[in-house]
Amino acid sequence: MTVEADIEAALAPLVGGRVFPDTAPFKTPRPYATYQQIGGLTLNPIAKEVASSKNGFFQVNVWSDRRAEADAIALQIEAALVTAEAFTAKPMAGPISTNDADLNRYGKQQDFSIWSDR
Repeated sequence: MTVEADIEAALAPLVGGRVFPDTAPFKTPRPYATYQQIGGLTLNPIAKEVASSKNGFFQVNVWSDRRAEADAIALQIEAALVTAEAFTAKPMAGPISTNDADLNRYGKQQDFSIWSDR
């Protein structure tokens, strides 16, 4: 499995299976989660070899109809990623609250550094 598939597997039970890379389809029922890779660290071995692991910085977002629900799910997302068996995840900072007045939705986003097999 890819690290993206592992992230989706970790988050899916928290949002009824509604986990999407980058953006969710329009009119997706809430709550749902999105994620995207926003960088990462590179490994540069001295010998001419390819590293067996890789790092990615991933931003994970949850969207809901209610602020309290977004906050609660964000805590569950952090716990699910930090305790996942398929990779090693560490929060890079605390979560950030956001909203989208045009779509009447509330969000929470958090960035994670995730190490996984290559």
